[in-house]
Amino acid sequence: MNMLMRIGELAKLTGCQSETVRFYEQKGLLPPPVRSQANYRMYGADHAERLHFIRRCRSLGMSLSEVETLLGYQDQPERSCSGVNALVDHQLSEIDRQILELRALRAELSRLRARCDSTRPAGQCAILRELTEHA
Repeated sequence: MNMLMRIGELAKLTGCQSETVRFYEQKGLLPPPVRSQANYRMYGADHAERLHFIRRCRSLGMSLSEVETLLGYQDQPERSCSGVNALVDHQLSEIDRQILELRALRAELSRLRARCDSTRPAGQCAILRELTEHA
């Protein structure tokens, strides 16, 4: 027997907000739920499983478009998973790019920090002076 739950129960079960459930439903990532006689949205275990999948993808930095693509593969299990691998490879490349940007940002901040010995008044702070000159 498929136990049905209202939106708040689904949200609590999956660790998200009711608004998030509605948003994913509106975007077509979650199938429309059945409605109760009182017109409440009623969700089943399949909705919870799909919502967990969506949230896991999002926690890995995937866009809604990428999640939609992965759900398409999940909904059509006979398809080759080469597209899934390509999507994950793209995500890995994007993370590598972000890491490079963050390392450059860290190096710049470290360089700025090395210019100030913390003993001067703020009016003589080399960090503030350089930030002002390059603004």
